[in-house]
Amino acid sequence: MAAGIVAMGHAETRKVDFTQDAVDQPPKGFEFGHTAGVGKPGRWIIQADGTNRVLAQADPDSTRSRFPVAVLSDVTAADVDLSVRFKPISGRVDQAAGLVWRYQNQDNYYIVRANALEDNVVLYKVEGGKRSDLKPKGSGTFAYGKKAPVKSGAWNALRLVARGPLFEVFLNGEKLFEVEDATFTAAGRVGLWTKADSVTRFDDLEYTVPGKESR
Repeated sequence: MAAGIVAMGHAETRKVDFTQDAVDQPPKGFEFGHTAGVGKPGRWIIQADGTNRVLAQADPDSTRSRFPVAVLSDVTAADVDLSVRFKPISGRVDQAAGLVWRYQNQDNYYIVRANALEDNVVLYKVEGGKRSDLKPKGSGTFAYGKKAPVKSGAWNALRLVARGPLFEVFLNGEKLFEVEDATFTAAGRVGLWTKADSVTRFDDLEYTVPGKESR
């Protein structure tokens, strides 16, 4: 795992690109979760993508409420600018990729996910192992995230900016919506997420934490 750290004033930026990790092995520097113990645990391994090395969740268990999680073991933050490139490879139930933040444990965290089968992006909280969507600001009662094209078999970019109770969501450089919620205010880990039978590849996981970094 290559992890370049760049000081930016009082902020700190780090990118994880997996180039130094061994193919077919779990990545170094990550811890793994399995929300509510539903379905099989995730199989997070390094794979070759052309000449590049990437992280993949490779287990295709189709249990619908199965949420494998991989979080960085040495990062704790509340406010964070978090992004990743992702490529949905396969999945008949879902082709999902997510960013996790304020992760307290495998059953309590925030998640924003993009889905190539549904062509939408939705922000949720997972509380006590149960997932519920959080409505975008200014949307109606029955809103469910926002429709947006998510490419299957190609690289996409997902970004989340968390500042206090306000969360901003971006897909492929375009801001989609904002959500406001104060369920989890404490610092937590950051990382990656998939759902059900999603086989998804990830690369260039990057975060910036303002102020003093707590690592």
